[in-house]
Amino acid sequence: MNAITDVPGIRVGHAQRTEGGWLTGTTVVLAPAEGAVAGVDVRGGGPGTRETDLLDPRNLVERVHAITLTGGSALGLGAADGVARALFADGVGFPMGGPGEVVPIVPAAVIYDLGRGGVFSHFPDATLGRAAYAAAADGEVAMGTVGAGTGARAGGLKGGVGTASATLPDGTVVGALIVVNAVGSTVDPETGELWAQRHCVPGDLPALRRPDPAELAAARAAAAAQPAPMRPALATTIGVIATDATLTKAQCQKVSGIGHDGFARAIKPVHTMFDGDTLFTLATCARPARDVFGFQELLSAADDVVTRAVARAMLAATSTPGSTPPLRSYRDAFPSALG
Repeated sequence: MNAITDVPGIRVGHAQRTEGGWLTGTTVVLAPAEGAVAGVDVRGGGPGTRETDLLDPRNLVERVHAITLTGGSALGLGAADGVARALFADGVGFPMGGPGEVVPIVPAAVIYDLGRGGVFSHFPDATLGRAAYAAAADGEVAMGTVGAGTGARAGGLKGGVGTASATLPDGTVVGALIVVNAVGSTVDPETGELWAQRHCVPGDLPALRRPDPAELAAARAAAAAQPAPMRPALATTIGVIATDATLTKAQCQKVSGIGHDGFARAIKPVHTMFDGDTLFTLATCARPARDVFGFQELLSAADDVVTRAVARAMLAATSTPGSTPPLRSYRDAFPSALG
């Protein structure tokens, strides 16, 4: 499916609100019931996160049960409470004693989308987190203007959710799900092409060509006319890498760090003081551990799927003319790129 759910046991659920004054949402990446070994790497200067210290390799808990990606900046972290309570109700979590005595481990990261729907005080809460949990499935993953990508913005264009996967020669699967909401642009200002598209593989994107110069000039003019976007906390690109390989917490942290190279190939500038760029890694450990050469192969695949997921997010996003400010999708800004 070219999605993070190609990793056996990984499920994804989206929930969003787009009615009057709303343009935000939550995405949940669920691990198998026994959890997944996890790591994280936070690179942006303005992160909003939950339980990332837990993932330090020096600390006790090895496995997490879900990752919550959500809009709403720090106010949206409450969505993770809904996911944790839903897991608890299902008896899933870190065992603390007798039957049902569990504590679900649900790290989270947020994007800034406050006010994008018109009302600043509309942000995801535990109810939306529960809805995303209830929607989680292991099939095809919806991309674009859904879940945590509902109110996303990338440079001057509409951002969104994207996913991609790769299968290594021995059958190990690596996938990524990314919410693109960056201060930086995903588009080469000289050509109008997506920075990431040159790193994609057949089947990732529709056939693309260099946009018409007139469309590029119009996009530049529209960008110049926008208010300066560099206000604190107006961005953040977040996501999850998953694999069925057996990894340690330290190795998961390394995968997340290398995954940020995938951001750097797709977004410019990246990791600014106004972004809270965060990548989690989940290892279900269903397949054997890899030697150092096999681990390096996995690292290379990880940053590739991150870059490809960014490109797929941008092509799947749809325009939101009623948002604040109105945002055009890449497809609508550069229709000639699609022939």
